[in-house]
Amino acid sequence: MTAIDETKLQQLLGQIVADFGATMFAALTRIGDKLGLYKALAGTEPQTPAELAARTGTAERYVREWLNANAAGGYVTYHPERGRYSLSPEQALVLAMEGSPAFMLGAFEMALAAGRIEPKLAAAFVSGEGVGWHEHEHQLFHGIERFFRSGYAANLVSSWIPALEGVDVKLKAGAAVADIGCGHGASTILMAQAYPNARFTGFDYHQASIEAARARAAEAGVADRVRFEVATAKSYPGQNYDLVTVFDALHDMGDPVGAAAHVRATLKPDGTWLIVEPYAADCVEANLHPIGRAYYSGSTLMCTPNALDQEGAMALGAQAGEARLRAVLAEGGFTRIRCAAQTPFNLILEARP
Repeated sequence: MTAIDETKLQQLLGQIVADFGATMFAALTRIGDKLGLYKALAGTEPQTPAELAARTGTAERYVREWLNANAAGGYVTYHPERGRYSLSPEQALVLAMEGSPAFMLGAFEMALAAGRIEPKLAAAFVSGEGVGWHEHEHQLFHGIERFFRSGYAANLVSSWIPALEGVDVKLKAGAAVADIGCGHGASTILMAQAYPNARFTGFDYHQASIEAARARAAEAGVADRVRFEVATAKSYPGQNYDLVTVFDALHDMGDPVGAAAHVRATLKPDGTWLIVEPYAADCVEANLHPIGRAYYSGSTLMCTPNALDQEGAMALGAQAGEARLRAVLAEGGFTRIRCAAQTPFNLILEARP
């Protein structure tokens, strides 16, 4: 038997304890989100468990335990000299201010929902068959919307679109835009709000998501210039789009090359395709860090099963990397491809015919 390195063993056990605690704690973030506990803590003087319970219509004994779990994880600030709890401005930005660029509760909603079909996913591990996006519980799609919207709100209009050659000017003048794999329409609606002269159509194969997107557009007051239709990336209708966008969805497609070819066929000769993908290096070893683990895990639960359920079943995965993405775009007929921008979480590619 190989000798055990006690230091390495203790390090691994320490990590597992942290991960175990985080896994248990994830459900508490959802409870705090649903019951308004985080929001009731934000922007106020420190509160006792009884005060927070009274403000939120909850039971003090549950709230006290919830607060201590949050304080142990650094999500809530505990004031021991007063027996009270509060949210710092930074904690409030992440946990209580939906719409802020740092809001992260959607990540927990997404992660917990993704695991609810674990028996079906385990069976797919054995059979090799796919598990379609539509086979997940609808809560997953709400979590996806909330999680990704924060990043899009922080970057899409302020930096990603301006990084594209001539696109900002076209949108201001009144461009035609197709947003493929739009889900609940967060990206489509953000663009429509920023560019009132442009016209936007969001496409997604998932009927329930399209219905949700239509409701979101009406709530946002942009339904007059945004429409949502059910269609796949390889069959969506329309021609002569100035801009086609795909946000965090190309790697989910079974035939991304076929999708790329269809995008090229629907663009104007001087049109632009904006592709936003999870950031990844081109080699596995460079992605072995906390962000990479989150993306590989999400890819295992959602992205890869969905691609394997579709025609083509290329299954790029959420950590495809720029080189593989460029190869897909080139095979689809694009000749001018460049990395227009990037963040620690996103890779933004611009492709032109």
